[in-house]
Amino acid sequence: MNLTLRVLGCALPLMALEIALAQEIYYCVDSKGRKLTSDRPIAECLDREQKVLGTGGTVKRIVGPSLTAQERSVLEDAQKREAEEQARLAEERRRDRALLTRYPNRQAHDRERAEALVQLDENMRASQLRLLDLAQQRKAIDAEMEFYVKDPGKVPASLKRRINENDLNIAAQNRFMKDQDEEKMRINQRFDEELVKLVPRWAQQAAAMAPVPPAASAPKAK
Repeated sequence: MNLTLRVLGCALPLMALEIALAQEIYYCVDSKGRKLTSDRPIAECLDREQKVLGTGGTVKRIVGPSLTAQERSVLEDAQKREAEEQARLAEERRRDRALLTRYPNRQAHDRERAEALVQLDENMRASQLRLLDLAQQRKAIDAEMEFYVKDPGKVPASLKRRINENDLNIAAQNRFMKDQDEEKMRINQRFDEELVKLVPRWAQQAAAMAPVPPAASAPKAK
């Protein structure tokens, strides 16, 4: 007899759980406005939310709409784009913090811009001197060519080679000058874009570090 009671005592919680699960009611309003209930997910409401009600009519949980393969694909694409956008924003914030660490103030930023441009200016001055030297070489070559104006077929191969080398060197220096000029534009553009981000951050830093003025004391009564 005692054994029977012990068995029943163990079985009662399981029975109560089964009864509780059986009492879950799915509820929804379908596309036609009908209020439907069932003890399992309602087929007419697979495209919308369904409320799962417990005893007493309380909402235990909400089951989302079942999606088709195409709908799931669209949702996954949207979630992927959202994740990529969040990652991009996080990376942008990280770069901004690194930028502020590198340039804590306007003076540091201006100094690095100037240093970058100085090197380019030196390169361009050296190229200009090289072009002047090549121009002098070309004058000497042209002077020699005057001897062969009437008979160009007699121009020595060595002179033709010097003309070709001079042309190539001049073209190379002109390309280099153009590249340096474009690089200068890129550097200025980069520093200008950085300033757009840094100026408001410098202002925020200055405001945060500014001493708080003491509160004005009330005038003493006479």
